[in-house]
Amino acid sequence: MNRIDQRFAALKAQGRRALIPYITAGDPAPEHTVGFMHALVSAGADVIELGVPFSDPMADGPVIQKACERALRHHVRLSHLFEMVREFRQTDGETPVVLMGYLNPVERIGLEAFADQAAEAGVDGVLIVDMPPEEADEVGPLLKARGLASIFLVAPTTSRARAATICAHGEGYIYYVSLKGVTGSATLNAEDVAEHLAPLREMTDLPLCVGFGIRDGASAAEVGKVADGVIVGSALVNRIAENAEHPEAIPAALEAVLGEMRQALDA
Repeated sequence: MNRIDQRFAALKAQGRRALIPYITAGDPAPEHTVGFMHALVSAGADVIELGVPFSDPMADGPVIQKACERALRHHVRLSHLFEMVREFRQTDGETPVVLMGYLNPVERIGLEAFADQAAEAGVDGVLIVDMPPEEADEVGPLLKARGLASIFLVAPTTSRARAATICAHGEGYIYYVSLKGVTGSATLNAEDVAEHLAPLREMTDLPLCVGFGIRDGASAAEVGKVADGVIVGSALVNRIAENAEHPEAIPAALEAVLGEMRQALDA
């Protein structure tokens, strides 16, 4: 049982919902990322999704696309993310860290090298947006052998048959995309989310966590009524963008946004 499984087991025992923030590594500059990660934990994060900067983040809206651009201006690469996680682990050995990104950077360093370096750094899970389970026959076993969870996306348009395939291959948690479109899109509908999660619960015992459209405490609380966890990205990355010229102000800004969500979920 890795850190992700341990964390969700503890939350279930407490009757609480997971709060999973996403930030892009290296945004606005790489030396700040680890401090941001600790700020997120202080504000109540249960799992951290750390985005791998990529030049063509097709599933992400303009907010996260621009975050990738800011990070790439500093030439942030996967090797830097591994260094960030290692530094984070020096003082936090409990909070699960999931790398979220695209297949191209992984293939550039090699699948086995990626799995080795991620495990050594202290990563707990990997979500490769453009690698569906049907194409994960090679990397999946490499990750599993090193105790790394393969996390997959389910969308509103996913057929029941394909959702069953995804659930059968998934580990850690299922990331349910709450709406059609990219990150930062329109406001979600909690009732619609509930309808889509119901059949998934018949297919898997994995926690079902909902992302895309979580903007504030109210939306987090609504989704928390029907999901096992909520994932928030653009609302946090927006705060980073707003304070990019004054990075010393960013930790407090992140804590304010995430703290409101934590309070709303726990209420």
